[in-house]
Amino acid sequence: MSQEAILQARDLKRFYRVRRAAFGPKAVLKALNGATFDLVNGRTLAVVGESGCGKSTLARLVTMIETPTDGTLRICGNDIVGSSRATRRSLKSKVQIVFQDPYGSLNPRQKIGHALEEPLLVNTTMSKQERRRSAKEMMDFVGLRPEQYDRYPHMFSGGQRQRIAIARALMLRPEILVLDEPVSALDVSIQAQILNLLTDLQEQLNLAYLFISHDLSVVKHIADEVMVMYLGVPIEMGSRQAIFEQPHHPYTEALLSATPMADPFRVKKRIVLHGELPSPIDPPPGCSFNPRCPRATDICRQDFPEMRQVGKTMVACYHPLD
Repeated sequence: MSQEAILQARDLKRFYRVRRAAFGPKAVLKALNGATFDLVNGRTLAVVGESGCGKSTLARLVTMIETPTDGTLRICGNDIVGSSRATRRSLKSKVQIVFQDPYGSLNPRQKIGHALEEPLLVNTTMSKQERRRSAKEMMDFVGLRPEQYDRYPHMFSGGQRQRIAIARALMLRPEILVLDEPVSALDVSIQAQILNLLTDLQEQLNLAYLFISHDLSVVKHIADEVMVMYLGVPIEMGSRQAIFEQPHHPYTEALLSATPMADPFRVKKRIVLHGELPSPIDPPPGCSFNPRCPRATDICRQDFPEMRQVGKTMVACYHPLD
């Protein structure tokens, strides 16, 4: 499946029923409200946006931790919503996740060798010797030493812990890795090492990455395509080059203006968005960005715009930037 999408999402939604008050009626929180995208082997799709835009909810759906409220999610040609429990179980080995906090995702009382063996113990019939050999091979693969096999997580640095988390995610030989803010808890110098490791692993194993981040400088380094989300809805999609060189949605432009640049001689205008992020329980009518958008008109407050081609990106906006 060289250029065939290994993961396809169409109008994917995830709603929750929540109480606003202790004894009040339940309201609907629209955490994800219509995401459509494809993910291809050997490519990285970065999902960016402010906190509360639906990035982590999307990660839980793709990893089958939760099921969609509506829409279609196909992994390796199988529709998750209509598939049997046995099919979902087999597909879970195809999709693995690496979390933001490497220490929090590891059992502090479990030696890392045993942590790496655990997925094999649960999902395969490999012998103890085979599991141990496979774990040590994976440790070497991600840059860890075999003698560290019997150590506990607290004996490692943050970067080493993230290597352990990546190794554990790879133990079942998945085809898709969901990377949920995988370097945001690390020092900048260590971030570069982990990003380079992820790039090397992708080239060697032909992995598809769903990379979730709020740090656009990191996204610029690793992404092939970028999907910008706002209040649970994708509002701009395109290649990394197109998004960073000429964004067409006002929100994307504002996000990019807040990204630090290494060039001290380049003048960049900082765009400050006024107002608060609306609540996903009670989103504004029309385009959800209209209360904070300087280009909003009456039509923006009536109907949500359809995603359409503008320049080299797909944009959901009535008044895209030139």
